[in-house]
Amino acid sequence: MKVVIAHNRYSSAQPSGENTIVDQEIVQLRAAGVDVLPFLRSSDEIATLPLVQKALLPLSPLYAGRAQHELRTLLRAERADLLHVHNPYPLLSPWVVRTAHACGVPVVQTVHNYRQVCANGVFFRDGHICTDCVGRAFPTPAIVHSCYRGSKAQSAVMATTLAAHRATWRSVDRYIALTDAIASHLRDFGIPDDRIVVKPNSVPDPGPPDPVGDGFLLLGRLATEKGVGLLLEAWQRHAVGSLPPLRIVGDGPLRPQVEAAAAARSDVVFLGQLDQTGVRAALRDASVLLAPSLWQDVLPTVILEALAAGRPVLGTALGGIPYLVGSAGWIVEPSVDALAAALPRCRAEAPALAVPARDRYLATFHPDVVLGQLLAIYRSTTRSR
Repeated sequence: MKVVIAHNRYSSAQPSGENTIVDQEIVQLRAAGVDVLPFLRSSDEIATLPLVQKALLPLSPLYAGRAQHELRTLLRAERADLLHVHNPYPLLSPWVVRTAHACGVPVVQTVHNYRQVCANGVFFRDGHICTDCVGRAFPTPAIVHSCYRGSKAQSAVMATTLAAHRATWRSVDRYIALTDAIASHLRDFGIPDDRIVVKPNSVPDPGPPDPVGDGFLLLGRLATEKGVGLLLEAWQRHAVGSLPPLRIVGDGPLRPQVEAAAAARSDVVFLGQLDQTGVRAALRDASVLLAPSLWQDVLPTVILEALAAGRPVLGTALGGIPYLVGSAGWIVEPSVDALAAALPRCRAEAPALAVPARDRYLATFHPDVVLGQLLAIYRSTTRSR
C-alpha cells in the first residue's frame, strides 16, 4: 500500500507534539511494510520564500496552488492508494482533500484540534473556553477577537477559509478522532458516525515502570490554559508540608508565577525545562501526574507518558482528558475547590493505581495497538472507496 502523509510542520520555535507524532507514525508505518510518501512542508520555510510567494502567503490557507500542483504530480506518478492529512495550515491548505479526490485517491484525516470551526483551533481565548463560532455560517467572532495569530487581517483569511472549506472537510472519506471528545466535535460538525473512528496517539514503551515515587508532577507549557494558576491556587489551600512535594517542569508565560510559588513554599519545586532523560526522571520520582487544563485539551501526550510509566493522573473533566485517564486516575471539575479537595485523596490512592495505569497504556496506547488500528483504518478506507 502506498500512503501519502501530508503535514505542515509547526515552526521549530514552537515545540509541537503533533510533529513528533507524525514522525513516529511514519517510522512505524514503514516498519510495518507500508510504502510511505511524505508530503511535508514546514512553517520554517516561510522566512526563505521568494517575495512573490511571501506576498501570496496570506491566501495559502484557502488554496496554496503550488502545493496542489506538487501533490497532484506525486499522487499520479506514484499511483498512491491513500492520502493521510494531519495539519494543512498554512502551506498546504484543506484544498489537498479536493486535489486527492480529483485524482481518485481517498482521504483520511487525523483531527488534532478544532479547526474545522475554530480559527485558532483550541476553543480558547482571553483566558476562557470560547465556542462563539460554532454553528455560524461565517465565523465573524474570530475576526472581531483576532483569534488567528493575534491579527484581524489573518483572522479574516482563516475565517474565510473555514467557511469556504466546510464542504471540503465534510467530503473526507474517514476521520481519525484522537478521543471520544473529538468524535463528538466531528458529529456536531455534520460528519456521520460511519466515517469517524476513534484512534488515539501512542508513545514509545519506556519499559517496566519503576516503583512509585512520592509527590505530584506538573509537566508541560506553563500557560493559563494549562491550569497552572488553578493548580497553584488549589495548592495554597493546604498547609506547607501537609502534602508531598509539587514538582513543576516546563517553561512558558507563567514561569515567573511558578518561580514565585517555589520561592515562597518549600513544598513547591520548579525544575525548569528538562530533556527527555530529565522528564523520565521526574516521572519516576512522582506518584501522580497533574493535568489541570482549563481548555478542551485534545490529547495531552504527557498523560500517555505518565500511564506508560505506571503513574496515575489527576485531570480536569475537559476535552480528551477523561478518555485518556479512564480508570487510571481521577477526574475533577476545573475549579480550585475540586482540585484542592482531590489532592489528599490522590496521595492516598496513588500506589494502588500504579498497575492499572500501566495496564491502560499497554491495552490502549501502546504503539503496537495503535498501529494495528491505523492499518485497519487504511484498509477499510481503500476498500470502501
